[in-house]
Amino acid sequence: MFRKGRQTKRDLVTRYEAKYIIPRSRVPDIRAFIRPFCRPDPYTHGDPPEYTITTLQLDDSRYSLHNAKAFEAVNRFKLRARTYGAVGSAPVFAEVKAKLEETIVKTRVAVPFEAWSKELVFGVRLPDFFRSERQEIDFLQFRRLAWEIGAEPKALVRYIRESYVGTVDRYARITFDRKLQYQATGSWTDFGRSGLWRGMDSTEAQGFGLPYLGVVLEVKSLSYTPAWVMDLVERFELHKSGNCKYSTAIWREGVFTGYPGTNAETEEALVNL
Repeated sequence: MFRKGRQTKRDLVTRYEAKYIIPRSRVPDIRAFIRPFCRPDPYTHGDPPEYTITTLQLDDSRYSLHNAKAFEAVNRFKLRARTYGAVGSAPVFAEVKAKLEETIVKTRVAVPFEAWSKELVFGVRLPDFFRSERQEIDFLQFRRLAWEIGAEPKALVRYIRESYVGTVDRYARITFDRKLQYQATGSWTDFGRSGLWRGMDSTEAQGFGLPYLGVVLEVKSLSYTPAWVMDLVERFELHKSGNCKYSTAIWREGVFTGYPGTNAETEEALVNL
């Protein structure tokens, strides 16, 4: 499992994240508030600046990574493969996203879309398309964790992200996620092209007892929170909500197929995360 340890700074993105569920009607006012401090993410398109994210969530046969979130394990991680835009038009990014107490640590490495496969992840040879030692190390980190847990495809999550990057701070990002969808999957390579997508941004699916369909507002920063972000939270009376898209997908799918329950063996595994 992912353990806290010494890492070189260049290998990691370390940050703090806060998520808020807001009504869609609030988005224009918040967008106007952040305009002096942010610009559109250069990878987005259109007005508002958006792109589509499709994420393959990996887990073990006991759903230990999902259950680590459900039990709020202090140190936990997600193992996922993410692509952007129309499926097949961008690389697959193999990601390890860990939460170590209150800090988010993420590594990721780009894999050519056509090269992504189960055989790549569980193979013994290192592919020759990585351009640096850093990329090789990040891929081996991903592969090691996949081997340790016996990673399997469990769910796909897709949504539209409106994204902004800070202009007055070393690092700050504001994103709005909408049109959240998921599908259960056992495929490493399909990325939803042949399956049925189900919505999960309804009041029932999000499970917060809200009287509106929510947009997921996410604020990301380094070890300090910029003053304008604190003003944003105060001005709009925002309240943090733990919103895990993968876990929401698993809970939502349980309505149709039965929730994958935990047992003593699973709970013992969570202690060792």
